[in-house]
This record gives sequence, C-alpha cells and structure tokens, in this order.
Amino acid sequence: MAERPGPHPSTRPDWRGVRRARDREGRRAEWIAALALRLRGYRILGRREKTPAGEIDIVAVRGRRLAFVEVKRRATREACEAAITPNGRGRVRRAAGIWLARNTRYQAHDVGFDLIFVIGRGWPQFIENGL
Repeated sequence: MAERPGPHPSTRPDWRGVRRARDREGRRAEWIAALALRLRGYRILGRREKTPAGEIDIVAVRGRRLAFVEVKRRATREACEAAITPNGRGRVRRAAGIWLARNTRYQAHDVGFDLIFVIGRGWPQFIENGL
C-alpha cells in the first residue's frame, strides 16, 4: 500500500523560523534581564552558561552574593510562574553546583536562585530567591 503524501511543503509551518524567532526573543529577554541586574548593582559573570546538567540563563555577583538567575519571558506573570517547574528548579540547582565546582573563587559566596520575569514591554520583575 502506498504512503499518503504529507502536506505540501508550502503549507507546512517553518519550524526553523519559529525556533529562530523564539531564540531571538529569549536572547533579548536575557539581555533586558542582565541590564536590570546591572542597574541593581550586579556584575554579570556569565550568560547562557552551559553545564552537563543544563543551562543557567545568567550568573551574577553583587558583593558576597552570587545569583543564579532564570529568565522567563511570557505575556503574563501567571504564565511566567506556570513556566517554572520542579524539574526546571532542579536543573538550575544542579547546574549551579557544577558551575560552583568549576569556579572555586565563588564557593564562599552566599548563593541565591533568582527569577526575572520579562512581561510584555514592562520593566522586568525581579524575584530574589524565587527559584
């Protein structure tokens, strides 16, 4: 029996284009979040830090406080909050442990797991120790 052909290529969504647009928006949200952190007195140590356990959006330090920051960009605060899952929390914490093992200079710092919500065109919402 012959296979039925799929939809015509011109009618299929361009998933690569959608992925690129989402990546661009994510990078923009992280840039906005990094700016907001700098204005709060933080120094950005890393963005999109990759570890075997996963990626950390932003690593920043202010005084003796080291912050591992997860950035969420959504249309509403409720959507941002819903995007924070237990698996995501665990991933960031495991990745932070690996990052600290690699960056021994910061092991004596107080560690925080923060959130920044970028909602529409509004100013980013910073939630200290929200993760």
